[in-house]
Amino acid sequence: MIGLFRENVKIAMGSIRTQLLRTILTVLIIGIGIMALVGILTVVSALENTISKDFASMGANTFTLNQYDNLTRSEGNGEVKKINPIISYPEAVAFKKNYNYPFAHTSVSFTATANAEVKFESKKTDPEVSVLGVDDYYTVNSGLEVVKGRNFTGFDIENNNYVCVLGADFEKELLSDVNPIDKTISIRGAKFKVIGVLKEKGSTFGKSQDLRVLIPIQVARTLFTAPNINYSTSVMIEKKELLDEAVDNATIAMRKVRKLSPIEDNNFGVSRSDDLINKILGITQYLGISAWIIGVITIFGSTIALMNIMLVSVTERTREIGTRKALGAKRSTIAMQFFMETLVIGQLGGLVGTLLGILIGFGFASLLDFKFVIPWLAITSAFLVCFLVAIISGLYPALKAAKLDPIEALRYE
Repeated sequence: MIGLFRENVKIAMGSIRTQLLRTILTVLIIGIGIMALVGILTVVSALENTISKDFASMGANTFTLNQYDNLTRSEGNGEVKKINPIISYPEAVAFKKNYNYPFAHTSVSFTATANAEVKFESKKTDPEVSVLGVDDYYTVNSGLEVVKGRNFTGFDIENNNYVCVLGADFEKELLSDVNPIDKTISIRGAKFKVIGVLKEKGSTFGKSQDLRVLIPIQVARTLFTAPNINYSTSVMIEKKELLDEAVDNATIAMRKVRKLSPIEDNNFGVSRSDDLINKILGITQYLGISAWIIGVITIFGSTIALMNIMLVSVTERTREIGTRKALGAKRSTIAMQFFMETLVIGQLGGLVGTLLGILIGFGFASLLDFKFVIPWLAITSAFLVCFLVAIISGLYPALKAAKLDPIEALRYE
């Protein structure tokens, strides 16, 4: 059986070499369809991987209370349906004080500025540094890790110490030649002692997450005064199974802070990190569906092209078929020979299309700064599709060749 299989593969390769140009064109037609399928699925996989890593670091047991939730509440003309008031500092502090749910850690923070200039000795950064006012639970709730030095302590926050934790990019630029711990940097003329450096987070959609400075929240409120500052409150629950109940309790606590009556709607948003991930990943499913639609349309044309080339091959090799039958070849042997040729051409097209699709996907992932992953699902799908194409395209030509009458075949000119 194995010997017969090898012989059929050898005959198929010999036949392919005799029709090289036609075979190359057919392989390219199949390859284009597979390339479109694999390429788009590769980009989608890279996008999903990027989103998952960026948001999953916050943990599935974290939620935040903001002015709005992650859904845009709007009417058909694009106008906001309801304007929620900002979460003020007294409200954020009152919520943190009154929310005493078990196994919960509450953090209050705000973005002081997104365009600060940081100085160290004679060096300074471009005015593109984000400064955040935070408390001692901010890094834990945000999925940030201090890899050098230490995090803020309750003592730092309560005593408004002028200390800071830096993003990883500062070690590459401003403090590239020194150990940043215990060095002094300047922000708006205020001196801060560096106590820690965060683990590198990379970029999200081209925006660096490592060019930021964390300072105690009261110090930030003193240096960066502005009207209507919106504060964010995040809560991390140590036990995931308590998350739903914790969210309900947080909603009740914030409604009390806002003095809402039972008949009034919430005028704030509650956003769970796992909901955000699921919503974004749900959007990427449409890209995957688009990839399959494009791939199926192109592969349908490939199937017709492959069937045509095999029918032409049967016609051109009618005398060869007659000779083989006259020498004792069975119908199954003839059918298997042509079916094997179709299978080899289909798999060659799949291999070419897969390689091109991965290269294109890798190029787009690199260009868009996505985290590239080898799309095993796309690769497996591509070869399964090519196998189905080969079966559909090769079945009729193989049966036609097997049914040829040997005498009529030998008389064919």
